[in-house]
Amino acid sequence: MSSIYLPTADRSLEQLILREPETYQVDPSLFPRTVFAAAHVVSDPFSEVDPWIDVNIDWDQTLAFREHLWELGFGVAEAMDTAQRGMGLDWNGSKELIEKSINAANAKKALLACGVGTDHLDSVKNHDLEDIIVAYEEQCEYVEKLGGRIIMMASRALVKSAKGPDDYLKVYESILKQVTQPVIIHWLGDVFDPALKGYWGGHHHDQAMEICLKMIDTNQEKIDGIKISLLSKDKEILMRRRLPQKVKMYTGDDFDFPELIQGDEKGFSHALLGIFDAIAGVASAGLTALGRNDFLSYEKILIPTVPLSRHIFQYPTKFYKTGIVFLAYLNGFQDHFTMLGGQESARSTLHLAELIRLANEAGVFNDPELAAHRAKAVFQTRGVIV
Repeated sequence: MSSIYLPTADRSLEQLILREPETYQVDPSLFPRTVFAAAHVVSDPFSEVDPWIDVNIDWDQTLAFREHLWELGFGVAEAMDTAQRGMGLDWNGSKELIEKSINAANAKKALLACGVGTDHLDSVKNHDLEDIIVAYEEQCEYVEKLGGRIIMMASRALVKSAKGPDDYLKVYESILKQVTQPVIIHWLGDVFDPALKGYWGGHHHDQAMEICLKMIDTNQEKIDGIKISLLSKDKEILMRRRLPQKVKMYTGDDFDFPELIQGDEKGFSHALLGIFDAIAGVASAGLTALGRNDFLSYEKILIPTVPLSRHIFQYPTKFYKTGIVFLAYLNGFQDHFTMLGGQESARSTLHLAELIRLANEAGVFNDPELAAHRAKAVFQTRGVIV
């Protein structure tokens, strides 16, 4: 039986006994939803670069983790915010990541979709709409020439330069006319990225939703689905019920995903989630149970992961990647806790301690002894001495 001493808010230490992992049945052929895990990247701590500035990806471990997700039945959403896009991963780094992942996916005939945006534009300047369209075109062309599917991400440049809803419609319609296969639209809320506040040109989410729905309705033949990341199940359900029949809703709600994926009498959500990176084994078992219509087991497996997910994605939500990578390290999927941009320092020691408590309750530790050993080493560097 493995245990670890964790720091508390009163500066004392408390012992936590780590539970042994459950044995679950996993059968991706039974998955009743299309599910993507937005995957993180592994940095290379031995590369001779400035880690706050340069992209230093460990390709072997990064691609091995994608293989792990595919084996569990997930599609991989590549070069998204979980991969620190815009927070350590620039477009040049994304291009290499996308190419390597597409090659790996093709070799396995696995599901992959890649994020495209406008993040290679100068973030300080205001850009004309034509410049923004050209930027989207460049990234879309890069993915499609490699045979990849597109996730059309929200553009910081567009929200900065757009004068109103018509500018958003013009940009999106221009790009969607050109793509060769249906894309996934990603509406990333300002809770994840404050620079995206006011996206779609609406002052409130209900106004923004109307504009977005208009765009989808006009271009529905070129849209596979939309992922919304607003962390509001009510807004997602409302939008889900108004989508054209052939357009999927991919939940991006890491707070209420079990309920949204299970659905109700009027429909359900597919999923494109960062939390699936951290809980892939448990989530795969839950989706298998859902495919058997075993709703009791589905809820028993996935409901305990919700407090963990809410903790990882708590405000400031943009730092959720730290918790994702910390869990990957504790579970043995990489051999260090070093991140692009120095983001391993973005969450407090107490935050990481509570993450361990909640991960233990959710049963996501594959090897409790390894997790305890690695967590102890991390906490020692932060002054927690047992």
